[in-house]
Amino acid sequence: MNHIFFLIEFLDELIFGVTDAAWPFIKTELHLNYTQIGILLTVPGLISSIVEPFLGILGDIWKRRLLILGGGVCFTLALFITSLSFSFVLLLISFSLFYPASGAFVSLSQASLMDADPGRHDHNMARWTFAGSLGVVIGPLLLVGMSAIGFGWRGVFLTLAFLAGILLVFAWRQIQHDPIHLPQTPFFSGIFTGLKDSFAAIKKPQVFRWLVLLEFSDLMLDVLLGFLALYFHDVAGLTEIQSVSAVIVWLAAGLLGDFLLIPLLEKVDGLKYLRYSVILELLLFPAFLLVPMPWLKLILVGLLGFFNSGWYAILKGRLYSALPGRSGTVMALDNYAGLIGGLLPFGIGLAADAFGLQSAIWLLLAGPVALFIGLPVIHRSEPVR
Repeated sequence: MNHIFFLIEFLDELIFGVTDAAWPFIKTELHLNYTQIGILLTVPGLISSIVEPFLGILGDIWKRRLLILGGGVCFTLALFITSLSFSFVLLLISFSLFYPASGAFVSLSQASLMDADPGRHDHNMARWTFAGSLGVVIGPLLLVGMSAIGFGWRGVFLTLAFLAGILLVFAWRQIQHDPIHLPQTPFFSGIFTGLKDSFAAIKKPQVFRWLVLLEFSDLMLDVLLGFLALYFHDVAGLTEIQSVSAVIVWLAAGLLGDFLLIPLLEKVDGLKYLRYSVILELLLFPAFLLVPMPWLKLILVGLLGFFNSGWYAILKGRLYSALPGRSGTVMALDNYAGLIGGLLPFGIGLAADAFGLQSAIWLLLAGPVALFIGLPVIHRSEPVR
């Protein structure tokens, strides 16, 4: 059954990989300006951050299978609407449906995967992350390949909707049924109690630790990736096409790292690996910023992408372990923290406007510094998980 969850994550990240690469095509055909693109990237995420905590709580107290499959239906419908979008408004509607639908279909699938084997959170999160990394890498290649044979971006999204529909059928057949004792309709009192308990869970030191470290780790993950092409173009002086090569190097190195992490975690404790990788990143990132040669920067960015593999998987796995049996609550907490952590890229952007990107990018070093300080010390007597 677990394989269906990995396929769901693969498809989700495949779609995001396609979307990131398709923006030039979408912008040209729909005559979008940068403000509209900013709205399309921001508003659906905010809607999702409001809706997903409720979905997470419901996933703990109500019919999780129904929520996953219902999310899958909306997920597929959103992709179909995207393929038909002829205006900014319709595209905004489709994205605003897709993001929370992904929360139900994908995030609750991750939660179910964690519940399936509570003793192997790190290991299964490593497999989950690899499935997503593979999807992100294949996404742009799929768009380019299908465009070369005459499919536009609309055709690609229509194909993705078809694939989502097929996957939904397999999910309906493979995901286990909800317990029969659950109520037919969710009670408001149960949702309210669940939300109250989720806020109370933040006060637990271990839960708070992993939430904070997850958000700081993102500085060297998605936040750095978001500024990578701009850094190579505006600071290192590469062309637009050459700057994209930095993103490709990063993604390819990260994919290899995610793949190798799976067997590594069978032999090495996740936190021990994490601490060593943080030390390497503390050395590699300043070197990446200080070396003047673009070719050497490309090598170093590949090493950065390789050695931060596993950060999300291990930290998220430990968060699940800190709240055993409450995987839906973890989903809610992740969204609470994301509302604050989502401001980090905005802060980097403000600093770049004020002081220049070359100076502002140094702020990302706060990520590995926070992990170095905040990670618990592993004693030799502790068993490998």
